[in-house]
Amino acid sequence: MPDTSTGSDTGTGSTRRDTARPSRRAVLAATAGVTAALTVPTAAGAADTDRRLRALISRMTLEEKVGQLFVTRVYGHSATAPDQADIDTNLKELGVRTAAELIAKYRVGGIIYFAWAHNTRDPHQIAALSDGIQRVSLDQPRGLPVLIATDQEHGAVCRIGKPATLLPGAMAIGAGRSRSDARALGRISGAELRAMGVHQDYAPDADVNVNPANPVIGVRSFGADPDAVAALVAAEVKGYQSAGVAATAKHFPGHGDTSVDSHYGFPVITHSRELWERLDAVPFRAAIRAGVDSVMTGHIQFPALDGSGDPATLSRPVLTGILREELGYDGVVITDSLGMQGVRTKYGDDRVPVLALKAGVDQLLNPPSLDVAWNAVLTAVRNGELTEERLDESILRILRLKARRGVLDHPWARPDRIGRTVGTKAHLAAADRIAERTTTLLVNEGGTLPFDPRREQRVLVVGADPASPSGTTGPPTGVLAAALTELGFAATALSTGTAPSAATVDKAVTAAGNADAVVVATYNVTAGSSQRTLVDRLLATGRPVAVVAVRNPYDIAQLPAVRACLATYCWTDVELRAAARVLAGRVAPRGRLPVPVRRADDPARELYPIGHGLTY
Repeated sequence: MPDTSTGSDTGTGSTRRDTARPSRRAVLAATAGVTAALTVPTAAGAADTDRRLRALISRMTLEEKVGQLFVTRVYGHSATAPDQADIDTNLKELGVRTAAELIAKYRVGGIIYFAWAHNTRDPHQIAALSDGIQRVSLDQPRGLPVLIATDQEHGAVCRIGKPATLLPGAMAIGAGRSRSDARALGRISGAELRAMGVHQDYAPDADVNVNPANPVIGVRSFGADPDAVAALVAAEVKGYQSAGVAATAKHFPGHGDTSVDSHYGFPVITHSRELWERLDAVPFRAAIRAGVDSVMTGHIQFPALDGSGDPATLSRPVLTGILREELGYDGVVITDSLGMQGVRTKYGDDRVPVLALKAGVDQLLNPPSLDVAWNAVLTAVRNGELTEERLDESILRILRLKARRGVLDHPWARPDRIGRTVGTKAHLAAADRIAERTTTLLVNEGGTLPFDPRREQRVLVVGADPASPSGTTGPPTGVLAAALTELGFAATALSTGTAPSAATVDKAVTAAGNADAVVVATYNVTAGSSQRTLVDRLLATGRPVAVVAVRNPYDIAQLPAVRACLATYCWTDVELRAAARVLAGRVAPRGRLPVPVRRADDPARELYPIGHGLTY
């Protein structure tokens, strides 16, 4: 007999099972068969589905309808009993103590998980939080399941870390050029998210990264070739959605050619309409053909698409005219975070959500003040600026998504599956194999690599140790040294940072005197970076030196004297361990550059083209 008892969700380690609880709510009974109906490829099946969903909408109050449009953060590991510090932060930012109070007050349709909001301690805790949120929401009058979302891109952006499986990031997948690997990534990640009660992932990134100076996309993109990006975006979308998780293509209409981070400024994309069609639009068209459940907007100004000066998130010509009408997309459109500066530059926080809905948005993500945004939308309907019918259109799309991914019929986490789904040996092994196919050997003069433990027994690993992406072990030098030691070397780590001082460089050079070979981890090397001095001084010791560019492959352009260089495209453990196996010759490098590397002294000329990559 399944457990149908009530009660608050528990904290870390809870394995409470609520697998049959949809029967507790009449609203779920009313939607029974909606998921099955969505699988019927007939007009009659779709019409029946919409009839049932419209019936749900017709029973909602205006306040409940407004709430369905919002996806918000909330602090704490538990829906009802978070730590006091999280209660205090919730009160300060949201005016409520807990997720339970948030849902009761605003009836939000979605919640986004963040590590920094203390939502993601461990898989069983996440599952308990997810189920606690669902219990609270379903216990409301006319309660509906909440769509729980997160940013699990992999690589540089992950919200749920170990013991969940962490896979290579998008640019690494681009270097591997394997659609099957992209699909496997989505399938593995989606299965693990779904087991923890997460239904929507804000991935994959569909931006074509053609600007090496891009501070916000970069390695989050699959690359600079729009057709290659499109193929991998479509594959990853299919992988996620085959596992029951809604994928999200972002950031429409394309954030790949900017030198401004929209978190902190207002980027302007100067592409012509014709260039947009050939470049930025290609992956989004592929995502739509693949049936992507949601598309996220970018807080970018794109004058060739809309000359008003508004960000795309607030642009009706972009979202309705192009995305809806020209590209034929009728799925969910979600904003990027409304707390980002790119969408707050021109209008106040009370106007942004209203203008986004008027532009064609369905989901309003993480406004800085939920109270201000929620009341602004409510007021706009009451004074006639927005119609209730306009809200109904968006809610119908959101409910279709919830139904299609089984959230209306079964919103619960699957704690009984966590042990055989999340971070399993099979998933971790798959991540390792995928990573091995992405590591790219850019330079290998004189057969510097691979290193041999019989010849280069003592290896010094120095370099940058940027803060590790969520949930990885880190720091990079330590991970590389440990992996090389496991492969038979006597490796030691010495962190020198992203801007090593003269004294730090001297210390590294002295340590190299006791080593047979040196590995240098570089991170975003620029013309004035003292990382260049570090590398040059180590090369002058006469020891074999191998550079591992742990983020941008563009580092090699600033290091012309280097005789051996690998690109990993991120500094998560799985990519660094794969790089160590390549350094040791245990696997051959197979990755190929998914972006061109331009000469530092003449950016108009390519140093290495797309597709460059050596092997041995």
